[in-house]
Amino acid sequence: MRILFLGDVVGKPGLEAVTQHLPGLRKELKPELVIVNGENAATTGRGITEPIVRELVASGADVITTGNHAWSRSDEWNLFDEEPRLLRPANYPPGAPGRGWGIFRTRQGKLIGVANLMGRVTMEALDDPFRAADAIIAEVLQQTPLLFFDFHAEATSEKAAFGWHCAGRASVVVGTHTHVQTADERILPGGTAYITDVGMCGPENSVIGMDIEVSLARFRTQLPTRSKVADGAAILCGVVVDMDDTTGRAQHIERLRRRIPL
Repeated sequence: MRILFLGDVVGKPGLEAVTQHLPGLRKELKPELVIVNGENAATTGRGITEPIVRELVASGADVITTGNHAWSRSDEWNLFDEEPRLLRPANYPPGAPGRGWGIFRTRQGKLIGVANLMGRVTMEALDDPFRAADAIIAEVLQQTPLLFFDFHAEATSEKAAFGWHCAGRASVVVGTHTHVQTADERILPGGTAYITDVGMCGPENSVIGMDIEVSLARFRTQLPTRSKVADGAAILCGVVVDMDDTTGRAQHIERLRRRIPL
C-alpha cells in the first residue's frame, strides 16, 4: 500500500495549494490513501471548519488529522462527532468530542488504522500518548497490520522517542506541528517509517506560515500581537510511504516538498 500524507495546512494559501494540486498528486503518485493534517486550515491559521473539511475531501483527502488547534473554533466542535474522517488527538481526556483513531477502508478495499496523538512537552497537559499508543496498537492489529500515526508534538526528542516506542509495531510514525520539514526520514528497525516533522502546506515566505513582520514584532516586543497568515506563494510538504500489505512493514519513505507559484 502507498500512503500520501500532507503536513499542516496553514490558512487560505495552504488550503488553496492543497485543494488545487492534490488531485494531480493523486494521479501522479497513485496513493491508495491520502491523509492531511488540517488543524491550521481556517483563514486565521487556527482550527478547521465544515466547509474546509468538505473542500479537502472533495480534492482527494481520505482522512484529516488535527492537533492542539482542533478546538480553536468552538462553533465547529460538533464536526468531530459528525464527520468520521476527521480525527483529533486520541489522548484528550474522556468527554472530548470526536475520536482519535479509526479503521479506514481504501478505495482498493484494504483496511488501515489511522491514529492522531499529541505530545506533552511544552504542550497541553494531556493523557500519556505512549500509553494511548499501546492501546491503539493492540486494537488495530486485531483487524489490520497497517497502522499510521500522526504524532503532533513540539519537541523533537519526544517525537523521536515516540517513533522508537512504536518501532516494529506501527507501519508509519510522522511528526507534525512545527511546520518545518526535517531531513531524517528513515525506516526504523522492525519496519516503521519515521520522520520528525513532515512540514507544512502554507506560505513559503513566512514564519511557519505566519506574516513575517507581525511575527518579528511579537518576538522583538514580547507583546501578544494577533497572528496573521502570510500571503504569497505556497509550499506543499509531505511524505509518500510504501508498505507491505501483509506484514504492515514500511518499505520506503520519501519526502515531498513542492513550491506552488502564484
